[in-house]
Amino acid sequence: MVEVEVIETSELGDRSYIAHDGAVAVVVDPQRDLDRVRRLLDDRGLRCAMVLETHIHNDYVTGGLELARSTGATYAVAAADAVGFDRRPVADGDVLTVGGLRIRVLATPGHTDTHLAYVVDTGPGDEGPAALFSGGSLLYGSVGRTDLVDPARTEELARAQFHSARRLAGLCADDTRVFPTHGFGSFCSSGSATGGESATIGQERGRNDALTEHDEDAFVARLVAGLTAYPRYYAHMGARNRQGPGPVDLSAPSPVSPEELHKRITAGEWVVDLRDRTAYAAEHVAGTIGIALGLHFSTYLGWLIPWETPLTLIGDTAQQVADAQRQLVRIGIDRPDGAAVGTPGELADARELRGYRTATFADLAAVHAGQGTRPVVLDVRRDDERAAGMVPGSAHIPLHSLLERLAEVPAGQVWVHCASGFRASIAASLLDRAGRDVVLIDDEYATATGTGTALG
Repeated sequence: MVEVEVIETSELGDRSYIAHDGAVAVVVDPQRDLDRVRRLLDDRGLRCAMVLETHIHNDYVTGGLELARSTGATYAVAAADAVGFDRRPVADGDVLTVGGLRIRVLATPGHTDTHLAYVVDTGPGDEGPAALFSGGSLLYGSVGRTDLVDPARTEELARAQFHSARRLAGLCADDTRVFPTHGFGSFCSSGSATGGESATIGQERGRNDALTEHDEDAFVARLVAGLTAYPRYYAHMGARNRQGPGPVDLSAPSPVSPEELHKRITAGEWVVDLRDRTAYAAEHVAGTIGIALGLHFSTYLGWLIPWETPLTLIGDTAQQVADAQRQLVRIGIDRPDGAAVGTPGELADARELRGYRTATFADLAAVHAGQGTRPVVLDVRRDDERAAGMVPGSAHIPLHSLLERLAEVPAGQVWVHCASGFRASIAASLLDRAGRDVVLIDDEYATATGTGTALG
């Protein structure tokens, strides 16, 4: 039976895989920070003989080409993809052999036009279950989104996705193990992706949207209706992956002095503070942007920053900066233009320090119940979240549109909220940077419905 090692990239909601026979390995959809892959190969005593790409990725820069170059492995990419590097072109029906592994190539258009899936086993007579590497075609509980290639072709590709998922279910045995690349929080997912640690084709037959809904029109309508906004940086990933990304440099960025930091902020560059949102609200260097380092750091920084804008990072520690760098190279921000480490008081004069208040929905309810002027409440959730419920009288600008629509924020003190406080904290920092009087509602939206502050 083919063995499979999972490499989780929870920050992007993706997984990469190493399939092997105990000696020879095939790596599927590797992320760009390849030290994780190499460490696992070394730990297991495996030789990487082939790298497989299920598709030209939209949500991250691949490490596939560099891994193949550095290990001497064959790099298999869809023959139909126009790329700027040498590869092993593969197409539907091809059968590849690597060590004791047999790899069957299946065309599964939908998430992209040229999407491929791979069924891997140890050849005829293998009594163990095969492994299906389904990329973005068949996820746990759903399928990949179909509006990334061309929004005008969303319905067409959704229909292709429906048939691709059903083709996989028809060709694979019930005990075939399913290993998708997306579906663990990735914006490449659509529908009711369930996540989870594992699944088989048999389990997917009983729960996957594309397999339980037999009416193609109904499936397509539901998939298209469920598509939400996706990160703006996706627009740059496909072209970068077709060109052939090179190696990454994760060495420490150049240190930035307080004086230089001041110059960069004055010039309007992006200086991003990685600290916890509560700490940032309490005190920060004026003109910076607070995006707390965590699972969604790179997604929202990449979504918001004007592409190729100079970027400087501020962290409490050098390790915090290094962790941010690792996330950023995955989305094609190769090197920050510098970094500063220390407290706000160590990085700026006291006159350059700012802070703002944090509050809860209960605090907002108390203000609404009082006799004074009601503050502006700004909801920065997505349109689909807003449609499910809102604070009556609140303004609404999704976070991903806020920079372009700052002038639309009503005058006065602004209380800003999202679903949990994370996106609101970024919005609050952007408003503070623009000189607005802001209060961060650092609270769960469910609390607002419980206090009667919100509807829905």
